[in-house]
Amino acid sequence: MDGDRITGFTVAGHSGYAEAGADIVCAAVSTAVTMAEAIINEVCGAKAKVRVKQEDARVTLTLPTSCDEEETVQAALSGLMLTLLNIKEDYEDYIEVLEV
Repeated sequence: MDGDRITGFTVAGHSGYAEAGADIVCAAVSTAVTMAEAIINEVCGAKAKVRVKQEDARVTLTLPTSCDEEETVQAALSGLMLTLLNIKEDYEDYIEVLEV
């Protein structure tokens, strides 16, 4: 974060809720992250940098210093955070959400 501005996110690891292919926590998080990235880059055209490391099960999205659709991009990132917090409420042993 930069003041009140969310500058990106990192999602890493496996939830351990179930085996690969049957892990609903992982599926929910992956879907939320994919949707947020699509809104930010495809809908808003923010040109955020996205790095995927398959071996670490890690996705990092970093916003540029400014975006034309800043309000919408921030809403998408806030929505992602709320979604992850909601998942955590139901599966608290399988997901950790940190704001740094």
